[in-house]
Amino acid sequence: MKPAPFEYFAPTDIEEALDLLAQYGDEAKILAGGQSLMPLMNMRLARPRVVIDINGLSDLAYVSPGADGALAIGALTRQRAIERSSLIHEHHPLLAATMPFIGHFQIRNRGTIGGSIVHADPAAELPALSLALQAEFVLRNATQQRVIKVTDFFLTYLTTAIEPVEMLTEIRLPPWMGQWRWGFQEVCRRDGDFALVGAVAVLQIDAQAVCQTARLTLFGVGGTPVRLHRAEEMLSGRQVDDRMLNDVAKVVAEVLEPDSDIHASAEYRKEVGGVVARRALQAALGQVKGRGER
Repeated sequence: MKPAPFEYFAPTDIEEALDLLAQYGDEAKILAGGQSLMPLMNMRLARPRVVIDINGLSDLAYVSPGADGALAIGALTRQRAIERSSLIHEHHPLLAATMPFIGHFQIRNRGTIGGSIVHADPAAELPALSLALQAEFVLRNATQQRVIKVTDFFLTYLTTAIEPVEMLTEIRLPPWMGQWRWGFQEVCRRDGDFALVGAVAVLQIDAQAVCQTARLTLFGVGGTPVRLHRAEEMLSGRQVDDRMLNDVAKVVAEVLEPDSDIHASAEYRKEVGGVVARRALQAALGQVKGRGER
């Protein structure tokens, strides 16, 4: 199919793009990488009156270090650039190692970090990673900007807290501490597909092998990425062994409330959610920097 008719703009600076958003509001869609928007338009599931192509806004493509080890990533930064960035590898090894799991390299060549986050597919890796890494997002309109925490950003399926006149311009990641260990797991029908279920585990382990802090995030199990706070509380302040991991897996399967769809049943996602959570935690415990597996 072909998309419905639309008006096309290609602004040459951020201010022009924001002025266009102010003018057209929810009648407009921003075109960045286009890996999600163009298929939706071609199938006429999205019919924007106006398309604002921001690919000319090179000022929004960057990876910039902060003085304390934090990172700022421009929303138009290509996923492949993040995958190859020495700054990402040095300062956020979890993000660097999990980028290759996003689609295929052809998709990552065009896809942007901001585009994936704003699209907010609950089975996508980047929204889940941003939750696990406690990201903040800079949103701008024609007159002001605001910074919103990741916990307030994702609302439900394909829906975020961005207003129609706003644009995501920057993703901010807090410093990555050297003592963090991590693991990543996802189950897909085929390599490059969206995950049926996935898990990201981030642990802080002290010299006595006691878990001081735990973050366990699952994706593909609801309308947004999900932090498993009950499981995190079970891990915190405890030495984590196989028995503990089995108990955590049971709790994860109990508390998840996924929906069924054409790809997998809710019962499958609950069961596999516990399995991938356990495996992600095992990966985090097994090595200093962790390892991702499909």
